Amino acid sequence: MADKTPKEHVGTPVATRIDPTKEAISEGQLHFIRQVELQQWKKKTQKLRTRNVVTGIAIGALVMGIYGYTFYAVSQERIMDEMDEEAKRARLQGPKTGAN
Repeated sequence: MADKTPKEHVGTPVATRIDPTKEAISEGQLHFIRQVELQQWKKKTQKLRTRNVVTGIAIGALVMGIYGYTFYAVSQERIMDEMDEEAKRARLQGPKTGAN
């Protein structure tokens, strides 16, 4: 697994996590933190919204496919019923023999 500990960067300034409740932070810094958090939240919600739309379209397409297939199958069933009726009529109108 990847090492979760932060690597030390020599000579490069790196952002560190701070706890605003324990450390003294100015109003300007708090405002900046809130703005950055809001931007990150908007970015994440846009990704989630896109995923939700794609999932909704996929589920809707599946439902419509099942619905359409059901109608198709029922219409085929009617055709089979009509063919059975025609076969019954043909048997009834056919010649009567001792074997019938």
